[in-house]
Amino acid sequence: MQRRNFLKTTATVAAVTVTGGAITANTPPAPDKEFYEFRVYQLTGGGAKNTLKSYLTDALLPLFNSLGIKLGAFEELDKEDPPKVYTLFIYPSSAIYFKLQQELTTNKDYRTTAQSYFELPATKLVFERYETFLMEAFDGIPKLKFPERNRGLLELRTYESYNEDAARRKIAMFNDEELPLFEKVGLHPVFFGKILAGKFMPALMYMLWFTDMNEREANWKKFSDSPEWKAMSGKPIYADTVSKVRKKFLVPTDYSQI
Repeated sequence: MQRRNFLKTTATVAAVTVTGGAITANTPPAPDKEFYEFRVYQLTGGGAKNTLKSYLTDALLPLFNSLGIKLGAFEELDKEDPPKVYTLFIYPSSAIYFKLQQELTTNKDYRTTAQSYFELPATKLVFERYETFLMEAFDGIPKLKFPERNRGLLELRTYESYNEDAARRKIAMFNDEELPLFEKVGLHPVFFGKILAGKFMPALMYMLWFTDMNEREANWKKFSDSPEWKAMSGKPIYADTVSKVRKKFLVPTDYSQI
């Protein structure tokens, strides 16, 4: 009897510890969160950009459409040489990510359309390599927010943390306090993701959109000058959560769905 009571008490304590309160039958399920894959293609120059565009739009995009996946495609604001193409694959869930991996091997329509791309000889490289970041959307912004059509500038930011707990605390800061302030001051969110696999870990990545650099500068100043930011940034729980910030300024390609 004592062992039975101990197990019952332990289960109750565990439930409170995990959720922050008692679990009830009416507790709503967590919202479905998207899964993101961000790729950086280091192109070889020449006609590589058009070749990659043809593959993405003619072969990959129809397959994406059949699975409910969206494609974002961007280039550097200040053109690089050799150029890079940045792509964001927006999966409705992690299950769809794994479904796509299967379809890339078995889908006949995709394989047929992509055949000319796959048969390019090694002497006609499209890219040197590409980097991939796999991410899970934040609780506070579980689905991507599509920019308005006048978006002329996209800012990609990666925040590195010195250990896993610092990264967890920074994500909590965004979910609990920063995201509402972003919306208030005009730092327009596109996506926020916890990096599950990729470079710079532990880290998070997010994207904002603006009409132009002037709006970007003005709205970041609103953010940094706001009393809300000054109050939250002074809290000990958020101290030392970011050890390095990386940022890129991007522009959408003519075939980007974002």
